[in-house]
Amino acid sequence: MPDLADQLLLQQIRAGDAAAWEQFIAKFEGRLLGFVSKRLGDQTQAEDVVQETFVGFLTSLPNFDPSQSLEAFLFSIATYKLTDVLRRKGRRPTLPLLVSSESGRSTEPAGSSRKASSLYRSRERSIIRGEKVRQCLAGLIDEWRQSRNYERLKCAELLFVLGWPNKRVAEFMGISEQAVANHKFFVVGKLKEVGESS
Repeated sequence: MPDLADQLLLQQIRAGDAAAWEQFIAKFEGRLLGFVSKRLGDQTQAEDVVQETFVGFLTSLPNFDPSQSLEAFLFSIATYKLTDVLRRKGRRPTLPLLVSSESGRSTEPAGSSRKASSLYRSRERSIIRGEKVRQCLAGLIDEWRQSRNYERLKCAELLFVLGWPNKRVAEFMGISEQAVANHKFFVVGKLKEVGESS
């Protein structure tokens, strides 16, 4: 059963409420960062993966099924992003994606406990960065819709939301891998510009 507080937060984010977006980041950032950094062992790279997770969430928001768990959806995006990073590094995940309870059932994402002091330090920076990323993506999506550049829009969704590799996207869309790489390079470049200005 969906969490009512999460559903309200989601409605506010869809309505463009910046405070709701900040609250959303504050609620999930620490757990996501703990989950990813435990597997990567690199705090900077983990922060990048978490940022990409929030970007993926915003991109996929129009298709999100409100009957799903918001947290599970967010962690599934993080898992795709993490898998991509590990694949690029030539590694496979060595830690379980979920923490098991005594009964053997998976209960919550691993790394879900993070000290409040470290959350506080990164919160303001993440809020500012998240808002800039949100604005950048919203602008790109509007631009692609107005110019009817559906190829780039679909490509971005498959790459950044579903976490598909370039080859799979190319095969699915019936375009060359180079075209996919060009779309990816464009989007990543725009998001890096935003990240560097934060």
